[in-house]
Amino acid sequence: MGLNSSGPDATSDRGDRRAPNGAGGEDATVLVIEDDPTLLSTLAYNLTRDGYRVLTATDGEAGLAIARAESPGLDLVLLDVMLPGMNGFHVLRQMRSTLDVPVIMLTARGEEQDRIDGLELGADDYVVKPFALRELLARVRANVRRRAVPSARPPSVLFRGPIRIEPERRRAVVNDVELQLRPKEFGLLVTLAMEPGRVFGRQQLLDAIWGEEIIVDERTVDVHISWLRTKLNDAGVRQEMIRTVYGAGYRFVVPDAAERP
Repeated sequence: MGLNSSGPDATSDRGDRRAPNGAGGEDATVLVIEDDPTLLSTLAYNLTRDGYRVLTATDGEAGLAIARAESPGLDLVLLDVMLPGMNGFHVLRQMRSTLDVPVIMLTARGEEQDRIDGLELGADDYVVKPFALRELLARVRANVRRRAVPSARPPSVLFRGPIRIEPERRRAVVNDVELQLRPKEFGLLVTLAMEPGRVFGRQQLLDAIWGEEIIVDERTVDVHISWLRTKLNDAGVRQEMIRTVYGAGYRFVVPDAAERP
């Protein structure tokens, strides 16, 4: 069982009632992929009570099939790492090849490397068992709301030195070659490039890209910035355009400004 408090009996006839107004589900669809039957039923019950349409799977293959069949109407996936057969990391890798849906990883593993592996594969959040049910539901609501509410509309094209950024098309191009960026990497690039010279703190970047209600370690920003820098460098951007401001955060520097004394 992955909760640190007991949950209601998922077989109760209350499980298919709609949530009261303001519960936060807003008819969004959540897929839960979890092989622990007790945890699966508890999560399904509570998500349904909060107003979500809930789909469930007990192994990776079935979960992946449901995710593909339900796209693009799927709003969020709760994905256990330790699944029989195809593990959660492999499921996430397959999902990210075709689907753009928020994924929260659930795992009994607490090692930092496991969290990094999940984030590197494209997870939006990571919850270690045992977890508080209220915290998990808050993270679900935050991810669903962030997906549903469009952000302020940025310019259609940004030119920053050798980089052409197309926010609406979610493309970044260097020397006519499109960069293969994960959603959070692209979000960081756009946020920083929109205001060259401005110093963004790690928490500011987390709030802007992950969401203010999402609880993520600030080091997650450092990891994603490192990946983004590597991809820019591999594409031929030799000038370091994303600068670390020690003790403060990061800023974007266009080449002309970077060359000034």
